[in-house]
This record gives sequence, structure tokens and C-alpha cells, in this order.
Amino acid sequence: MSQYRTFTAADAVDYARQFGGLDDPSSLVDAQEVGDGNLNLVFKIFDQTGQSRIIVKQALPYVRVVGESWPLTLDRARLEAETLLEHSKFCPQHTVKLLHYDTDLAVMVMEDLSDHAIWRGELVKGSYFPLAAAQLGEYLAQTLFHTSDFFQHPHAKKADVIRFTNPELCEMTEDLFFNDPYQLHERNAYPATLESFVAELRDDHQLRVAVAGLKHRFLSHAEALLHGDIHSGSIFVTATSLKAIDAEFGFYGPIGFDVGTAIGNLLINYCALPGLLAAREAADGREQRLADVREVWLGFAERFLALAAEKTRDRALAYPGYARAFLQQVLQDTIGFCGTELIRRTVGISQVADIKKIASEPMRDECLRHAISLGKTLIVAAPHVQDIDALIARIRQNG
Repeated sequence: MSQYRTFTAADAVDYARQFGGLDDPSSLVDAQEVGDGNLNLVFKIFDQTGQSRIIVKQALPYVRVVGESWPLTLDRARLEAETLLEHSKFCPQHTVKLLHYDTDLAVMVMEDLSDHAIWRGELVKGSYFPLAAAQLGEYLAQTLFHTSDFFQHPHAKKADVIRFTNPELCEMTEDLFFNDPYQLHERNAYPATLESFVAELRDDHQLRVAVAGLKHRFLSHAEALLHGDIHSGSIFVTATSLKAIDAEFGFYGPIGFDVGTAIGNLLINYCALPGLLAAREAADGREQRLADVREVWLGFAERFLALAAEKTRDRALAYPGYARAFLQQVLQDTIGFCGTELIRRTVGISQVADIKKIASEPMRDECLRHAISLGKTLIVAAPHVQDIDALIARIRQNG
């Protein structure tokens, strides 16, 4: 901490010149702070032609969206960097390239993805990227399989569980996913018009028991090195490419949490589209989101099974049929965590553009009700859904 200082734009340029790996570092002349997240400073570094070439990201010692009253560890920069490096070993094509990181300054230098677009913004506009869902499934399968007990030696896995222990950011997840939306809390941010509807979350015994079970799995099931926050705002896309960024919530947790978070954000868009697009476009977009959900799960599950058949090192876990049985539990976890993502993005502090961009207040409230209702349905139904087609049917039944 003694060496830490908060970067200015000029600091970011100087740092990028040192560690950006360019043949002509002096070509870097300007920086623009573009961070719109909750936790960090993010600078785009430009050359003399005005082209963005490098990204410099620095962790702040507090939650940016709240301020210094909510302090936060700078070690999350190390955890993010090492998670990205670990994921890059197994899925470099879908992980942002890390060029350098400094633990003391809590700074990372990364490839610039200006030729990509943030997936959430494209989904809000109704744009479709036909390869994205399959690529996301591939990313999830490669990173989660190769950091699990199926592939890792037990000694290495146990050491990595320690190395990637992330108590402060995990506590944030524990509060925002499993605590705040189910109690009266100052961080919750839903419209007053939905108070009676949201109050039902606090009084639903079956729901609260199911949420407690999901939190317990999050706390205790160190199955693989998760990204920890893999939503459509932390994914960049082009017509042919997908890249995951922002892995500071990385830790060893239940595999279904990453898969459920990813699918949950697709379903938030599904719920929001009637407020974002004209009726026919919205209907077509919703059908495409359901197809995307199906493709993410099947892409993940089929690749995971193929990797398990080829690469499982543990003799017991390699027994025929076990990997498929394991994925059945992962599916149920995925559905439950998907439901908590829907609720925390609509009731809690972490609101998203899919909902915020809806201009009509009554329509926004209706889309919020749908997302909350769907979240409740999925959390409670999760243990009883046997396959992805049954999940799609449940979503359709919910409206």
C-alpha cells in the first residue's frame, strides 16, 4: 500500500509507455478515463493518430459507486490479473490478453478491445451476434473444467483455492445476491411502485429456504476457478470474437454460479426487450434470447463432457457416467443462481442498462415485475428441472 497512488491520465500514459509492449512507446500521447463500472479506474491510451492502443486499469481502495465509506481491498487487482492469466492458459481466444500487472499499484495493462463492443449494449439495441452464445459456452467449459478436480491434481487445486481466496469481493457477492434483495436494505434500488411486490420476496418461506441453500453452495463448494461476475457487461463481442474481461471477483466456487450468472443476464434482456424495442422486434429478440440460453448451456455441457472424457485425471471422477451426473447438479445450480442474478439486478443496487434504458416508466415497472417473478420461479423450481428444454418451457410459462 505504501507505493500506491491513484493514477491520473498522465500517469496512465507513462505507465502504458513502460509496459504496453509497443515497438514505439513514445507514440502513446493521451489517455481518457472511460470506466463506467462500480470499482475501478479504466483508461484508454491513445497514440498520435487518435487510435486507442492500450487499456490501463487501476483498482481503487473503495467501491467507486458508493465512495470512500465502503473501503475495499486492493488485492482484488492481483486476483483479477491471476484469474485472467489462469483462464488464458485454457481459453486464450475468449479471455482478454493481460500484458502486465503490478500488485503494489493495483494496476493492469491489457489489450485494447476497441474493435469489439460491450455485449450488453448490443443486446439493448437489439443487435444479434450469432457466434456469441456458443463462444460463451466454450469459454465457460474450458475455464471451469481445467480448473476443477476433473483436471487439476488435488495438491495443485488445494493450493489454488488458497491463492484465489477472495473474501472481500465474495462478501460483496454474498450480500448483493443472497441477502440484500430479501430484506429491507438501503442499498436496494427498486421503484417505490413495486414495494408490495418486492415485499413478497421477504415473506416467501419456500423462496428464502432455496436462496439460503444457494448461498450455502456459494460459500462451501470450491469446484473451479470462477470468473465470478460473468455478465453481458463484462463480455466484449464482434461478429467473430468474444472476450471476457473484469475477473476481479474470481475465486474457487460452484461451477453453476458462473453459468447461471451468464444465462441470467441473457434472461434480464429477455424480460426487458418489450420495453426496448417495437413489438415485433421484441418478440423476435425474445425468441433469440431463449435460443441463446439453450446454446450457452449445451455448448458448455457438451464441451465439458468431451473434455472430461478426454482429460479427466482422477480415476474415480473418470468413471463412465459420473461427469454427466455431475452436470445434472450443475444444471440445477445454474438455474438457481440464474434466478438470484435476475432478482439482484432488479431489486438490488447493481441495476443494468437493459432495464434503465426503458423510457416508459409503466413499461419499466412491468419488465421489472417479469424479471423478479421469473427469478423467483427459477430459484424455487431449480431442483425439479431436468434438462435445458424443460428450463425453456418454465421460462415460457412465466410469461
